[in-house]
Amino acid sequence: MTSTDARLHATCPLCGPAPALLWEDAHLRVIRVDNTPFPGYIRVIWRRHVAEMTDLSGVERDHLMQVVYRVETLQRRILQPDKINLASLGNQVPHLHWHLIPRWRADPCFPDAIWAPGRDDPATQSAWQRWAQDLAARLPALYDAIATALQNT
Repeated sequence: MTSTDARLHATCPLCGPAPALLWEDAHLRVIRVDNTPFPGYIRVIWRRHVAEMTDLSGVERDHLMQVVYRVETLQRRILQPDKINLASLGNQVPHLHWHLIPRWRADPCFPDAIWAPGRDDPATQSAWQRWAQDLAARLPALYDAIATALQNT
C-alpha cells in the first residue's frame, strides 16, 4: 500500500470495520445500512480505493456488477418494493461503492431520492412507520439469502 493509499484508507468511512457486514471476498464487501429509515438498504463497496467504475478492469467491473445484480434480485424477491434505486455517487466519499435502496410509494420521500426532505404529513409518517416495522421482520431472510447467494461468487 502506498502512502497515499494508506492515508485514504485511514480517513475513508467505507474502509473501516463493517459491523453490518453481510458478505465479503478479496475484492468487495456487502454491508447493511442500518442508520436509515429505509429497510433493506444495502451497500456494495469495492475494497481498493478507486473512484470510478472505469478505474476497474473489465473482469473487476463484471464481478462488482454481478454482486449488485444478485443483491437487487434478492431485495426484489424478498421485500417486494415498488422500485429499487441503484446509485454510485461518490461525491462525498470518492471510494467506489453502490447503494441499493428498496423504495415504496409509502416511504417518506417517494418519489424523490431518499436524501430529499421527507413529507411532513403525520398520517404519512405514521403509516410508513407501521409499514417499515413489517418490512423489518423480513430483513433477516434477506440478509441470510444474500450471504448464501454470494457464497459461491
